[in-house]
Amino acid sequence: MNQSLFDRLGGEAAITAAVDLFYQKVLADSRINQFFANVDMRSQALKQRAFMTLAFGGPGNYSGKHMRAAHAGLTLTDIHFDAVAEHLGATLNELGVPAAMVGEVLATVETTRADVLNR
Repeated sequence: MNQSLFDRLGGEAAITAAVDLFYQKVLADSRINQFFANVDMRSQALKQRAFMTLAFGGPGNYSGKHMRAAHAGLTLTDIHFDAVAEHLGATLNELGVPAAMVGEVLATVETTRADVLNR
């Protein structure tokens, strides 16, 4: 039986650790941190964990907005999307996730680009 990407990454504990470190990187990046200036980051992290859990094949109960609605009106560009993906990849590398799995995660994230950028 094939394990989900969620399970291969290490499950809930690994997703929690990744999201926490990821947002430290995002909030330190002047290319994108302005988009989080008025965001409740505790709530944001909880939503991100739920989304990633579901997106990576874990048990899902994500009840947040659709990607397109969640990012509407933010005037995001490919530069912003790429910065977020860069921080996610760096986070996973820092946590010792094997390169092949980092590639799987980033490929999954890439499938959201059109919705996040409202194209």
